[in-house]
Amino acid sequence: MTTVDESPGAHAAETRAADAAAEATAAAANPALVGVPTFVIGSIALGLYLVGFTGSSTNAAIGMVPILIMCTGVGQLIGCIWAIKTGAGPVAAIFGIFAGFWLSFSVLVIGLGHNWFGDATQTAAATAAQETFLLTWLIGIVVLALASLRLPSVFTLLFVLVALALLLVLLGTAAGSTGLLFAGGIAVFAFTLVGVYLFFDAMSAAAGGGSLPMGKALIGG
Repeated sequence: MTTVDESPGAHAAETRAADAAAEATAAAANPALVGVPTFVIGSIALGLYLVGFTGSSTNAAIGMVPILIMCTGVGQLIGCIWAIKTGAGPVAAIFGIFAGFWLSFSVLVIGLGHNWFGDATQTAAATAAQETFLLTWLIGIVVLALASLRLPSVFTLLFVLVALALLLVLLGTAAGSTGLLFAGGIAVFAFTLVGVYLFFDAMSAAAGGGSLPMGKALIGG
Protein backbone atom coordinates (compact mmCIF):
# COMPACT_ATOMS: atom_id res chain seq x y z
CA MET A 1 0.00 0.00 0.00
CA THR A 2 1.39 3.37 -1.02
CA THR A 3 1.58 6.03 1.63
CA VAL A 4 1.49 9.76 0.97
CA ASP A 5 3.80 12.04 2.88
CA GLU A 6 1.56 14.78 4.22
CA SER A 7 4.09 16.19 6.66
CA PRO A 8 4.20 20.00 7.07
CA GLY A 9 7.65 20.09 5.48
CA ALA A 10 6.49 18.30 2.35
CA HIS A 11 3.42 20.51 2.07
CA ALA A 12 5.55 23.66 2.41
CA ALA A 13 7.93 22.43 -0.29
CA GLU A 14 5.01 21.79 -2.64
CA THR A 15 3.66 25.27 -1.93
CA ARG A 16 7.03 26.87 -2.67
CA ALA A 17 7.32 24.90 -5.90
CA ALA A 18 3.84 25.97 -6.95
CA ASP A 19 4.59 29.60 -6.13
CA ALA A 20 7.84 29.45 -8.09
CA ALA A 21 6.04 27.97 -11.08
CA ALA A 22 3.37 30.67 -10.88
CA GLU A 23 6.01 33.40 -10.74
CA ALA A 24 7.84 31.94 -13.72
CA THR A 25 4.59 31.82 -15.70
CA ALA A 26 3.77 35.40 -14.76
CA ALA A 27 7.23 36.59 -15.82
CA ALA A 28 6.95 34.82 -19.16
CA ALA A 29 3.43 36.21 -19.74
CA ASN A 30 4.22 39.85 -19.07
CA PRO A 31 2.23 42.55 -20.93
CA ALA A 32 5.36 44.72 -20.84
CA LEU A 33 6.88 42.41 -23.47
CA VAL A 34 4.55 44.05 -26.00
CA GLY A 35 3.61 47.35 -24.40
CA VAL A 36 7.09 48.62 -23.58
CA PRO A 37 8.97 47.99 -26.87
CA THR A 38 6.13 49.47 -28.93
CA PHE A 39 6.21 52.50 -26.62
CA VAL A 40 9.97 52.77 -27.22
CA ILE A 41 9.59 52.62 -31.00
CA GLY A 42 7.00 55.40 -31.07
CA SER A 43 9.13 57.49 -28.72
CA ILE A 44 12.15 57.16 -31.00
CA ALA A 45 10.08 58.40 -33.95
CA LEU A 46 8.84 61.38 -31.92
CA GLY A 47 12.31 62.22 -30.61
CA LEU A 48 13.82 62.14 -34.10
CA TYR A 49 11.15 64.55 -35.30
CA LEU A 50 11.58 66.98 -32.40
CA VAL A 51 15.36 67.23 -32.81
CA GLY A 52 14.88 67.87 -36.52
CA PHE A 53 16.45 64.66 -37.79
CA THR A 54 13.42 63.80 -39.94
CA GLY A 55 12.60 67.43 -40.78
CA SER A 56 10.40 69.94 -39.01
CA SER A 57 7.54 70.29 -41.50
CA THR A 58 3.99 69.09 -40.94
CA ASN A 59 4.52 66.49 -43.66
CA ALA A 60 7.49 65.13 -41.69
CA ALA A 61 5.24 64.80 -38.65
CA ILE A 62 2.63 62.94 -40.70
CA GLY A 63 5.36 60.45 -41.60
CA MET A 64 5.29 59.28 -37.95
CA VAL A 65 1.61 58.38 -38.03
CA PRO A 66 1.94 54.79 -39.35
CA ILE A 67 4.37 54.02 -36.51
CA LEU A 68 2.34 55.83 -33.86
CA ILE A 69 -0.94 54.14 -34.75
CA MET A 70 -0.11 50.68 -36.10
CA CYS A 71 2.83 50.00 -33.78
CA THR A 72 2.68 52.13 -30.66
CA GLY A 73 -1.06 52.76 -30.34
CA VAL A 74 -2.02 49.18 -31.13
CA GLY A 75 0.83 47.87 -28.96
CA GLN A 76 -0.36 49.89 -25.97
CA LEU A 77 -3.91 48.59 -26.43
CA ILE A 78 -2.66 45.00 -26.61
CA GLY A 79 -0.59 45.54 -23.48
CA CYS A 80 -3.60 47.06 -21.70
CA ILE A 81 -5.95 44.20 -22.59
CA TRP A 82 -3.28 41.63 -21.72
CA ALA A 83 -2.73 43.27 -18.34
CA ILE A 84 -6.47 43.31 -17.64
CA LYS A 85 -6.68 39.59 -18.36
CA THR A 86 -3.82 38.88 -15.96
CA GLY A 87 -5.33 41.06 -13.24
CA ALA A 88 -2.48 43.61 -13.35
CA GLY A 89 -4.54 46.73 -12.77
CA PRO A 90 -1.74 49.34 -12.50
CA VAL A 91 -0.07 48.00 -15.65
CA ALA A 92 -3.38 48.09 -17.50
CA ALA A 93 -3.91 51.68 -16.39
CA ILE A 94 -0.47 52.77 -17.60
CA PHE A 95 -0.79 51.12 -21.01
CA GLY A 96 -4.37 52.35 -21.38
CA ILE A 97 -3.36 55.95 -20.64
CA PHE A 98 -0.47 55.84 -23.10
CA ALA A 99 -2.69 54.21 -25.74
CA GLY A 100 -4.88 57.29 -25.42
CA PHE A 101 -1.86 59.58 -25.69
CA TRP A 102 -0.35 58.03 -28.81
CA LEU A 103 -3.63 57.57 -30.65
CA SER A 104 -4.89 61.08 -29.86
CA PHE A 105 -1.50 62.48 -30.84
CA SER A 106 -1.80 60.67 -34.17
CA VAL A 107 -5.21 62.26 -34.77
CA LEU A 108 -3.76 65.68 -33.92
CA VAL A 109 -0.91 65.21 -36.40
CA ILE A 110 -3.32 64.07 -39.12
CA GLY A 111 -5.58 67.04 -38.39
CA LEU A 112 -2.70 69.50 -38.62
CA GLY A 113 -1.53 67.91 -41.86
CA HIS A 114 -4.99 68.25 -43.40
CA ASN A 115 -5.62 71.76 -42.07
CA TRP A 116 -8.52 70.75 -39.84
CA PHE A 117 -7.53 73.67 -37.59
CA GLY A 118 -6.57 76.04 -40.40
CA ASP A 119 -3.17 76.34 -42.06
CA ALA A 120 -0.81 74.74 -39.53
CA THR A 121 1.99 77.20 -40.41
CA GLN A 122 -0.05 80.42 -40.26
CA THR A 123 -3.11 80.37 -37.99
CA ALA A 124 -3.42 80.76 -34.25
CA ALA A 125 -6.08 78.04 -34.27
CA ALA A 126 -3.55 75.39 -35.22
CA THR A 127 -1.18 76.52 -32.47
CA ALA A 128 -4.04 76.61 -29.97
CA ALA A 129 -4.98 73.04 -30.87
CA GLN A 130 -1.43 71.89 -30.19
CA GLU A 131 -1.22 73.85 -26.95
CA THR A 132 -4.52 72.40 -25.73
CA PHE A 133 -3.33 68.89 -26.48
CA LEU A 134 0.05 69.37 -24.81
CA LEU A 135 -1.30 71.12 -21.70
CA THR A 136 -4.04 68.53 -21.21
CA TRP A 137 -1.62 65.63 -21.47
CA LEU A 138 0.97 67.41 -19.33
CA ILE A 139 -1.58 67.63 -16.52
CA GLY A 140 -2.62 64.02 -17.08
CA ILE A 141 0.95 62.69 -16.95
CA VAL A 142 1.76 64.74 -13.84
CA VAL A 143 -1.25 63.12 -12.16
CA LEU A 144 0.02 59.71 -13.31
CA ALA A 145 3.48 60.48 -11.91
CA LEU A 146 1.99 61.38 -8.54
CA ALA A 147 -0.17 58.27 -8.56
CA SER A 148 2.92 56.15 -9.28
CA LEU A 149 4.76 57.10 -6.08
CA ARG A 150 3.89 53.71 -4.56
CA LEU A 151 5.33 51.90 -7.58
CA PRO A 152 9.05 51.20 -8.05
CA SER A 153 10.80 54.52 -8.60
CA VAL A 154 11.85 53.73 -12.17
CA PHE A 155 8.21 54.19 -13.22
CA THR A 156 8.00 57.57 -11.49
CA LEU A 157 11.23 58.59 -13.28
CA LEU A 158 9.67 57.57 -16.60
CA PHE A 159 6.54 59.64 -16.03
CA VAL A 160 8.49 62.67 -14.78
CA LEU A 161 10.60 62.61 -17.96
CA VAL A 162 7.48 62.30 -20.11
CA ALA A 163 5.99 65.30 -18.28
CA LEU A 164 9.23 67.25 -18.79
CA ALA A 165 9.17 66.50 -22.51
CA LEU A 166 5.56 67.66 -22.78
CA LEU A 167 6.37 70.86 -20.88
CA LEU A 168 9.33 71.69 -23.13
CA VAL A 169 7.35 70.99 -26.30
CA LEU A 170 4.43 73.07 -24.97
CA LEU A 171 6.72 76.02 -24.25
CA GLY A 172 8.47 75.58 -27.59
CA THR A 173 5.16 75.48 -29.47
CA ALA A 174 3.82 78.56 -27.68
CA ALA A 175 7.03 80.55 -28.24
CA GLY A 176 7.83 79.16 -31.69
CA SER A 177 11.23 78.11 -30.34
CA THR A 178 13.09 75.36 -32.16
CA GLY A 179 15.58 75.28 -29.27
CA LEU A 180 12.89 74.31 -26.76
CA LEU A 181 11.51 71.73 -29.19
CA PHE A 182 15.01 70.29 -29.55
CA ALA A 183 15.29 70.11 -25.75
CA GLY A 184 11.93 68.36 -25.72
CA GLY A 185 13.35 65.82 -28.15
CA ILE A 186 16.28 65.19 -25.80
CA ALA A 187 13.81 64.60 -22.96
CA VAL A 188 11.96 62.15 -25.20
CA PHE A 189 15.17 60.22 -25.80
CA ALA A 190 15.78 60.23 -22.04
CA PHE A 191 12.47 58.55 -21.24
CA THR A 192 13.01 56.25 -24.22
CA LEU A 193 16.16 54.96 -22.50
CA VAL A 194 14.12 54.27 -19.36
CA GLY A 195 11.69 52.32 -21.55
CA VAL A 196 14.58 50.30 -22.99
CA TYR A 197 15.67 49.47 -19.43
CA LEU A 198 12.15 48.30 -18.56
CA PHE A 199 12.04 46.13 -21.68
CA PHE A 200 15.37 44.52 -20.84
CA ASP A 201 14.00 43.75 -17.37
CA ALA A 202 10.84 42.16 -18.77
CA MET A 203 12.73 40.15 -21.39
CA SER A 204 15.33 38.97 -18.89
CA ALA A 205 12.67 37.74 -16.46
CA ALA A 206 10.67 36.08 -19.24
CA ALA A 207 13.77 34.27 -20.50
CA GLY A 208 14.50 32.83 -17.07
CA GLY A 209 17.06 35.38 -15.98
CA GLY A 210 16.97 37.78 -13.06
CA SER A 211 15.06 41.03 -12.85
CA LEU A 212 16.85 44.35 -13.03
CA PRO A 213 16.73 46.77 -10.09
CA MET A 214 13.59 48.91 -10.26
CA GLY A 215 14.26 51.16 -7.28
CA LYS A 216 12.22 51.57 -4.12
CA ALA A 217 8.86 53.28 -4.17
CA LEU A 218 9.07 56.88 -3.00
CA ILE A 219 6.05 56.29 -0.77
CA GLY A 220 5.74 53.08 1.21
CA GLY A 221 8.95 51.68 -0.24
